[in-house]
Amino acid sequence: MSGNRIKISTPLPDDTIRRLAAGDAVSLSGVIYTARDAAHARLVEMISRGERMPFDFEGAAVYYAGPTPARPGRPIGSAGPTTSGRMDAYSPTLIKMGLKVMIGKGLRSAAVREAIVEYEGLYLAATGGAGALIARTVKSAEVIAFPDLGTEAVRRLEVEDFPAIVAIDSRGVDIYALTGL
Repeated sequence: MSGNRIKISTPLPDDTIRRLAAGDAVSLSGVIYTARDAAHARLVEMISRGERMPFDFEGAAVYYAGPTPARPGRPIGSAGPTTSGRMDAYSPTLIKMGLKVMIGKGLRSAAVREAIVEYEGLYLAATGGAGALIARTVKSAEVIAFPDLGTEAVRRLEVEDFPAIVAIDSRGVDIYALTGL
């Protein structure tokens, strides 16, 4: 991994996804969506009922975060990543629907890694404990689904230079497996 971050923007085209490798440091700009386990469960239920999704999954990026309320003058409060494994039961379904990028922290299941490879996606790791720093990359935030979930509602964020590391690349190379974690 070099000291330079690779600048990428959503939606990520397949050639960009294929070019990135586990361990690459990236600087992500564009639209990402927040969703945690409660929202994931609802999204998968909606898919099973054939309902319209609150956002287009095709090429989308989902950040596993439940941001705190915004301070005056800011679009969002602290926005650190949550443990990604809590979404593993739902992620393969969303990946099949077109989700290309997931952002969180921690290990992913074999089923998620296989879906990432099959559908050419990425899993990016954000730094835990850096929620206030990450929040500075958020330029706007809007609740777009499940407002009753409070901080776990689905939000549409516009980010600029969101820092992350490619944790699982489109070939299935997993930095957690490489490091023995």
